[in-house]
Amino acid sequence: MKVETLPVEQAVGKVISHDLTLIDPEKGFKGARFKRGHRIEKEDVPLLKRMGKSNIAFLELAPDEVHEDDAALLLGRRMKGEGLDLQGPSEGRCALCAGRNGLLFYRDEDIDFINADPDWIFATRPNKTAITQGTVAAVFRVGPLVVKRGQVDRALSASPLSVLPWIPYPTALVTTGREIFDGTVKDAFLPKLREKIVPYGATLLGNTVCPDDDSVIRSAAASWLEKGARVVLCTGGMSVDVDDRTPKAIASLCDEVVFRRIPVIPGANLMLARKGDSLILGVPASAAFAERTSLDILLDRIYAGIAPTGEEVRRWGRGGLCRDCVSCSYPGCVFSARG
Repeated sequence: MKVETLPVEQAVGKVISHDLTLIDPEKGFKGARFKRGHRIEKEDVPLLKRMGKSNIAFLELAPDEVHEDDAALLLGRRMKGEGLDLQGPSEGRCALCAGRNGLLFYRDEDIDFINADPDWIFATRPNKTAITQGTVAAVFRVGPLVVKRGQVDRALSASPLSVLPWIPYPTALVTTGREIFDGTVKDAFLPKLREKIVPYGATLLGNTVCPDDDSVIRSAAASWLEKGARVVLCTGGMSVDVDDRTPKAIASLCDEVVFRRIPVIPGANLMLARKGDSLILGVPASAAFAERTSLDILLDRIYAGIAPTGEEVRRWGRGGLCRDCVSCSYPGCVFSARG
């Protein structure tokens, strides 16, 4: 790359070869004030000087070099999978924004692979988490003004990101507990569940309330499967008391128990099992009281069509403590009780 540097007064009439950034702390602005391809006018000189541009560099690229904007655009087009929109380039930077509601999905190793080259900076929102339309999913840029063609070609071997659309699976609820069945205690799960499945567009087929009885719980869940439910949530009775019969009932009905207990708090006693192409969840009582629990993480995965494996959820302990745990409203949270 050849660089010609001229005092700003002598640069009038020349075309700038990269975006020139304006930083205005008073107005809270930082961005490209003069874009690549702009021909410098005499009236631009005072502003350029206020921007700290006493000299302007003009670039002449070698055949094996790629301009920052072109490199960012090439990578953006490569990494834009289904459900994403590309914005940019500007100042060697592009962004991927969600074009629909759904679950952000990418391969962790691909982001690490790109970032292994220190001239690339690729930052994303957390993988396999819910994202709403219009939200920025990833921002990436080139560090220097120019990179080698080989660096670009290497980065282009990574796999794209995507936003998986929500699948509105027909859903049913089986609420367990003698106290709820007898009417001693009001069912707190039903209104919570109705709220939680709204973002996915799922239909709630109905709710069955059962006492703490293996055969009754199993029969209720099986009945909803026969009526077309693809997701059945069995709430309550998931702990270790003698009356907690829900896990046994689910296991006896299903073909496979994917996992029983999970390293996420609150909601450690979560359970997932399969019966054919349907999923049965054992949901601990925390879901009726805490704003966000392990159930919310699992529902995002289920309604995106990529339910986690047992091996995967064992890794959820990293970052698996409730983010609001110190001020958590869940009455059983030992952390909030101890301050």
